[in-house]
Amino acid sequence: MLELLSPAGSPESLKMAVLYGADAVYLGCKDFSMRAAPENFTLDELAEAVAFAHSHGVKVYLTCNIIPTNGEAESFPAFIVQAEKAGIDAVIVADLGMLEAVKTHAPSLDVHISTQAGVMNFAAANAFHKLGAKRVILARETTLEEIAQIRAKTSPELELEAFVHGAMCVSFSGRCLLSQYLVNRDANRGECAQPCRWGYYLLEEKRLNQPFEIEENERGTFIMNAKDLCMIEHLSAMKDAGICSFKIEGRAKSAYYTAVITSAYRAALDALGRGEALPDWALREVLTVSHREYCTGFYLGSENAVQFYENSGYVREYDFIGVVNDYKGGVADITQRNYFKIDDEIEILAPREKPQKLVINSMHNEKNEPVEIANKATERLFVEVGDALHGVPLKPFSILRKKI
Repeated sequence: MLELLSPAGSPESLKMAVLYGADAVYLGCKDFSMRAAPENFTLDELAEAVAFAHSHGVKVYLTCNIIPTNGEAESFPAFIVQAEKAGIDAVIVADLGMLEAVKTHAPSLDVHISTQAGVMNFAAANAFHKLGAKRVILARETTLEEIAQIRAKTSPELELEAFVHGAMCVSFSGRCLLSQYLVNRDANRGECAQPCRWGYYLLEEKRLNQPFEIEENERGTFIMNAKDLCMIEHLSAMKDAGICSFKIEGRAKSAYYTAVITSAYRAALDALGRGEALPDWALREVLTVSHREYCTGFYLGSENAVQFYENSGYVREYDFIGVVNDYKGGVADITQRNYFKIDDEIEILAPREKPQKLVINSMHNEKNEPVEIANKATERLFVEVGDALHGVPLKPFSILRKKI
């Protein structure tokens, strides 16, 4: 069975991932995780997250993929015991000591080897399997041809996971020291400032006031700036190569991003399972989130450009304007997230459904006062939908967005 694995950087993102079609989610706690920017979860919140996910038949994988210090290595066993009690299904590690600690102190947990370990050959995959790993998350630098070779030379009991969508790193498997060197924020501890996205000039030591452009660009060069990965059109090839878990990057991204990309890949994998073509609407969905120019990474060979040299900006064509709390009598109870107004044409994306268009004709606030413009952060509003959706009720956590 193919698994869609979505990021959950916050409780809201977790709910979006679960409701929009993930088979499993991966998340981090406040410690031992490679993402410091997201909200992450306390141990109490972890138990709540697991309960919610499991109630919908969704698995939870806990990321503990830092390379620990001596102090962290000492405190990890007590932590993983508590995480096991919270009910997680697996733990993701990159360090051999942490792998051994999980097998010793939380033996019921499956162990997945992080992409941070840089596995891109069958020998490494087999070695981790012998040490007790159930799954290996392959290095992003691996081609589909190499993945097929790994699959052919490893035990069928060893699961192979790979990223299908999201941000790429200029360094091999994310092993970068640039952020720590420049701004004292350690990328290998989840604090990356993404200096690879900055513009650079070349300086000669005796001509410090004369910066030389490396590229013919007035902003400097973005030679280290990677494109975003998007493999939604190549899932069949990934499946044929031996991938069983399709992972979406983005624990630092918004809940809107999680919902939209999960929805698109859910539709794509479902179509693949039925032997059908990729739905056009699912392909369009990946363009409705903020993203850098897309590419297919290293999967299809080095001739496919991964770097984008023009700038480090994002392509952004839609605003996330609200989320549905409830729906009664043709009226959507929503929480506003961004500016919109009467007569705007918007799109509604409901869990596990394709998007629909709607023109807002009227709305009011909690005081039943008419509202012409929604411009107050997180205001609760009531949007009259009427028969615009042909009598189909709106599900809670449906998303409202507007083309910019």
